[in-house]
Amino acid sequence: MFPKLEGEIAPHMIFRGEKVLTWSLNNYIGLANHPEVRAEDAKASKDWGLAYPMGARIMSGQTSKHEELEGKLAEFVGKERAYLLNYGYMGMTSIIDSLVNRNDVIVYDSESHACILDGLRMHMGKRYVFPHNNIENLEKQLERASRLIEKTGGGILVITEGVFGMAGDLGKLKEIIALKDKFKFRLLVDDAHGFGTMGKTGAGTGEHLGVQNKIDVYFATFAKAMAGIGGFVASDEDVVDYLQYNMRSQIYAKSLPMPVVIGSLKRLELLKGKPELKEKLWTIVRALQKGLKKNGLDLGNTESPVTPVFLKGGLPEATGITMDLRENYGIFCSIVIYPVVPKDVIMLRLIPTADHTLEDVERTINAFSEVKKKLDAGKYSKEIKTQVVK
Repeated sequence: MFPKLEGEIAPHMIFRGEKVLTWSLNNYIGLANHPEVRAEDAKASKDWGLAYPMGARIMSGQTSKHEELEGKLAEFVGKERAYLLNYGYMGMTSIIDSLVNRNDVIVYDSESHACILDGLRMHMGKRYVFPHNNIENLEKQLERASRLIEKTGGGILVITEGVFGMAGDLGKLKEIIALKDKFKFRLLVDDAHGFGTMGKTGAGTGEHLGVQNKIDVYFATFAKAMAGIGGFVASDEDVVDYLQYNMRSQIYAKSLPMPVVIGSLKRLELLKGKPELKEKLWTIVRALQKGLKKNGLDLGNTESPVTPVFLKGGLPEATGITMDLRENYGIFCSIVIYPVVPKDVIMLRLIPTADHTLEDVERTINAFSEVKKKLDAGKYSKEIKTQVVK
């Protein structure tokens, strides 16, 4: 059965009837329950209901508010135009399907998100994968792709992520873009976890690395820092114009409801106008990551708010750790094992938010330090007894 977190979206929620400290929500800058957001959502729902507009954008679902949101998103991420997506996942699969044909070649990072992989399955041409962030191998794949398109007359699309959502490391956007001096290709970046959290203004990983203007097609979702639903793609005007008439996930789907659009406008306003929200997020991120590392915990190569904790063990240890954290320490976080990570590796993924406190951080560091000691002593190979921690 899937776990149930109940109550208001916050660092402290109810799990199985008990209050837990949760690190599993992508509510990065705390907009989910921000009073201005809640008020705007409620007002827009009252004013418009969930039905309007009826139909797809291309038919009868266009409104000035949809266009206003797209304009403000494009300006924020430094692109000529943006186009709203009903869902991030389906949007990405449809972007890939629309941008390439059987004569084109896709080259992609091996740790790309599932939505990218599903988009690749729809591609009827060749696709080459390069090991995660391995630029030397990417160059080899681009050489292969370049030879092939000389015969097919197609183009090359390189796909990577800004922030990799499981391990928190950044895509090597600078190094990939540098290869444009040798190869001709377009770059599509999935920045779901970077939008709103990375860069001086929160415009994403491209801004953080100083290469936003070199990203050809930029994708982000509203389900993370914006604490909503939907997403957008941004690019040059001709590319977005093409996409809006060719993305099947949008042509054959109902337009985003007006309350979602109006609520997203408010979220974007706060994201842009209240930098203290992102600053608070990073205060929590730095304290959490510094404290975990100081206590000997392996955080891999994260350079973002995503905070993975890598431990050694298999299914028995993972089960014991999960039960101990949730039942005895009152801490709820995501846990990942093989085949998402290599065999005998356990990854606990923590998502810090602006709503967490330094007290939450200290409690978590202490709990993880104790859990690591138990793991090293082999205690999770045995049955873990539930007990009250005082």
